[in-house]
Amino acid sequence: MTVTKPRRADALRNYQKLIAAAREAFTESGSAASLEDIARRAGVGIGTLYRHFPTRQALVEAVYVDEVDALCRSAEEVAAQPAWDALEAWLRRFVEYVATKQALAEELFADGHDSAVFRTCHDAFRSAGAPLLARAQEAGAARPDAQLDDVVRMIAGIAKMPETAPGQTERMLEMAFDGLRYRAPGSA
Repeated sequence: MTVTKPRRADALRNYQKLIAAAREAFTESGSAASLEDIARRAGVGIGTLYRHFPTRQALVEAVYVDEVDALCRSAEEVAAQPAWDALEAWLRRFVEYVATKQALAEELFADGHDSAVFRTCHDAFRSAGAPLLARAQEAGAARPDAQLDDVVRMIAGIAKMPETAPGQTERMLEMAFDGLRYRAPGSA
């Protein structure tokens, strides 16, 4: 699910700087972010940007794929933690992913949610998160009736809400996590 990355060290550095600058610009300005601003933030010329990303859509997709790759890697990074801690850590990382996806959504899904890139990424992050939920359920730490799609939708819904009071998103995440934790019937 990775985008073809340059092989030369200097080209790879420029590619990575462009991805980071684009993520930042799209998060701040959404679809109003200009390619010229992204190149400037990355410290490269516009020609370098176009050599790596011949179209704006190619850049948007590369940022999205990079974010999904990072989300999938984070599942591997937390896997050694206790079952509930691993699931919660991955879901917190998922909140960050949702913020980036929201910033890219208008351009990313211009053709609908049925693009090959979206389907591949969707399948990848679900494949990364499903074992964490299953392990938490097997350990008796997460509700046995929870399904990953339900959990992802719940966390994404909270992440997308505009925060009207300081700490509101964190409080709502904590409530969602409390609801996801398993408590044997009759326990407090």
